[in-house]
Amino acid sequence: MRRIHYALPALLLLMASCGGGKYAATEKIYKEKAKNFAKQYEQAPVEGQLEKILATDKAWIATTNFGIRKPNYVMIHHTAQDSLAQTVKTFHNEKVGVSSHYVVGRDGKIVQMLNDLYRGHHAGLGRWGNDTDLNSSSIGIELDNNGTTDPWSDAQIGALLSLLQYLKDTYKIPQANFIGHMDYAPTRKNDPSRFPWKTLADRGFGFWYDDVLETPPANFDPKLALRVIGYDVKNVNAAIKAFKIHYIQRDTTSASLTPQDLKILYSIFKKYL
Repeated sequence: MRRIHYALPALLLLMASCGGGKYAATEKIYKEKAKNFAKQYEQAPVEGQLEKILATDKAWIATTNFGIRKPNYVMIHHTAQDSLAQTVKTFHNEKVGVSSHYVVGRDGKIVQMLNDLYRGHHAGLGRWGNDTDLNSSSIGIELDNNGTTDPWSDAQIGALLSLLQYLKDTYKIPQANFIGHMDYAPTRKNDPSRFPWKTLADRGFGFWYDDVLETPPANFDPKLALRVIGYDVKNVNAAIKAFKIHYIQRDTTSASLTPQDLKILYSIFKKYL
């Protein structure tokens, strides 16, 4: 009887975790998709790959040296929604089709919604450097913030910093590779806006400009500098606005650069050389 008494709480916990709960239906969908991906990964030979190669002499010979892909960027967003619960609901909507690996609430709660090693649907169309598919190479983090009037709470930023430290340490993500959605998609996005990027840079997540700024040389080319940093300069006005949202945080609807703005751009540019 005593053994049954001790085992009962564990049994009830197991039943609760497997059977119901507010998110039981979406958990089931997640597990089914993960199972299907696992089946694809374990194929040897891989179905449909060699067959599509136009060659007559082909063979499958498995290597013993391989591993899993790893993220190399972190992209930060604001949700532009009213609550963490609303964002979770959005990420459960298969018609909308968007997702992120993590959502960080205003109160500092961190919700993981996707295995780090899976490809999330958070970046969309854009370009950073030569990479045009950051969904495949990045971790997406959504911050619960309406994007206009919400302050960034100490609890939320503190939780974000701990999450970023874990990601940087785990995947050896370079300091330069912590960016915002607007950096990657300057013609479409402005998030995260009004964001404390300097606080992140002080901890090694992204760069910030120097306290003492140099005047750029006479031949300094702002468009080239933006390109070296990583911005897509096909629409240079959009790239300038994105840069200003990230680093200058005033007059962000204008594509003009003041002498002070140019000093800031020059300071950031030098960190990418």
